[in-house]
Amino acid sequence: MAIKVLVVDDSSFFRRRVSEIINGDSRLEVVDIATNGKEAIEKAQQIKPDVITMDIEMPVMDGITAVREIMKVAPTPILMFSSLTHDGAKATLDALDAGALDFLPKKFEDIARNRDEAVQLLQKRVAEIARKKAFMRSVPRVPAARTKVEPQQRSTASALRPASGGAPAKPVKSASARFKASGKKYQLMAIGTSTGGPVALQKILTKIPANFPYPIVLVQHMPATFTAAFAARLNNLCQIQVKEAEDGDGLKAGCAYLAPGGKQMMVEGRPGSSRLRIIDGGERMNYKPCVDVTFGSAAKIYNDKVLSMILTGMGADGREGSRMLKAAGSTVWAQDEQSCVVYGMPQAVAKAGISTEDLPLDRISERILVEVGLA
Repeated sequence: MAIKVLVVDDSSFFRRRVSEIINGDSRLEVVDIATNGKEAIEKAQQIKPDVITMDIEMPVMDGITAVREIMKVAPTPILMFSSLTHDGAKATLDALDAGALDFLPKKFEDIARNRDEAVQLLQKRVAEIARKKAFMRSVPRVPAARTKVEPQQRSTASALRPASGGAPAKPVKSASARFKASGKKYQLMAIGTSTGGPVALQKILTKIPANFPYPIVLVQHMPATFTAAFAARLNNLCQIQVKEAEDGDGLKAGCAYLAPGGKQMMVEGRPGSSRLRIIDGGERMNYKPCVDVTFGSAAKIYNDKVLSMILTGMGADGREGSRMLKAAGSTVWAQDEQSCVVYGMPQAVAKAGISTEDLPLDRISERILVEVGLA
C-alpha cells in the first residue's frame, strides 16, 4: 500500500511541483492538498495521511500553528518546507519544536547538485519519516523556551542521580535500567546527527550543567544559513555556552561548538590547547558538515579521551569517524531505534559493532552525567 501524503502550500505552482515529485515514486501517493494551515488540520483528521508536507508562511493559518494543532488532534509525521534565510531558519526551528520531524528548503537546488538528486532526496525523506507514524503519539516533544537558565535556577545534578548498585555498562533496553560510570577519563565530547537532530540535541544539551568539564563539538547536517540561528537558539536555552564554530576557536570546557553548514570542522593541536579548523566543504563531500571528518580528526588528537555519540539521522555518516575513535580507545554510543526519527546513522555504527551502548533519547543526558561524574 502506498504511503499517503497530504501536501500543504498556498502556492498552486509549488503544490503541483511537490505532488509530481511525490507521485513519481511508486511507494508514495498524494491523496489530497490543502492551501492553508486550517485546511491542513481538518484534512489531517479526515484523511489520516501517513505524511504531511507543510509550508511555513500561509494565509488564514501559518504552518507552525498548524503543526502544533495537528500534533494535538492527529499526530502525523510532518516535513516542513522553508526558505534558506535567517528568518526562515528561525521559523523552521520553531516548527521542529512544535512537532515537525524534518525540513527541506523550498529551492531544491540549494541542497542537491542536480534535479534528479533533488527529486530522490525529497522522495526518500518522505518515505523515511512515514515510518514514524505509529510512534508519533509516544515521541516526546521538547517544549519551546526562550530564556537562558540562570545559575540560581539550575537544578542540581543529584536530581538525575541513579540509584546505587547499577549494572555494568551495556546496551540499555529498559527505561528503568540503571547506569554506572565506566571509569574512563575524557577530554572531549563529540555528537553527530542529522534528521531529527535539532530536537534531539536540544533535549540533551539543555540538561548539561554549566560546569561540564569538557568542550563539546557538534555536527548537525544543516544548511549554512541555519547553523548560526540554531547555535543561538541552543545558547539561549542551555546552561552551557553554545556557538557556531569559527576558524581558530580554542576548545574550552563547558562550551559547545556547532559545525557551520557548508563547511567542514576539524580538531587540531593537542589536548589542553586544541583549536578548531573550519575549511571549505569540498565538492566531493556528500555532507557539509561531515561527522566522519570531525570525529576522525578528534580521534587523532584525543585518542582514547573522547566521549562520542551518534544520534538520529539518515545514511551512515559518522560510522567511519566512530570506527577511528573506537580504534583509538574512545567511547562510542548510539541512539536507540525507537527514539530516532530516522534510524540510519545510529544503526550504521550499531550494526558495525562500533557502539557500546544503545540509548533512548530521553536518557542520554542522564547517561552522560553519570559517565563524567556529575551525577
